[in-house]
Amino acid sequence: METRRIDPVNCSVARALSVVGERWSLLIVREALDGASRFGEFQARLGIARNLLAARLDTLVAAGVMRRVPYQEPGDRQRFAYELTPQGQALRPTLVALLEWGDTYLADPQGPSVIVRHRPRDDGSPCDEPVRVVLECGAGHGHLAPEDVCRTPGPGARFIDAS
Repeated sequence: METRRIDPVNCSVARALSVVGERWSLLIVREALDGASRFGEFQARLGIARNLLAARLDTLVAAGVMRRVPYQEPGDRQRFAYELTPQGQALRPTLVALLEWGDTYLADPQGPSVIVRHRPRDDGSPCDEPVRVVLECGAGHGHLAPEDVCRTPGPGARFIDAS
């Protein structure tokens, strides 16, 4: 009996990991989400080698996650700052999900080192509650358990024989 299954090579997870799957890439995005924009800021915050940082920034720019923005200090040569694009900003839930997983399974005995919180609202009313990532289906059913979720072929699925 011949069985078909979705080709694992044609996968958005694999494509995403080719852009942000290297350790430093998501840490650079994390720092950018926290306000870093200049090469020296990234280097100081992360303690990453200059050549490695330059390579990771080039990858993130080429993939459309970040963009270079020229700036020039008085009396200095032109340099580039790095800004997250909307595509890069959209990685925030991914980082929050990784943080939640790390806090659950890998945190120090004292607890997590960082808590992501909801900023106070523009009208001044406080919130300050911890933020969490929740899986929700298109019908609005939320807090889905792992066994409530499955992968099914999408419109771009390719199949291979798995006999």
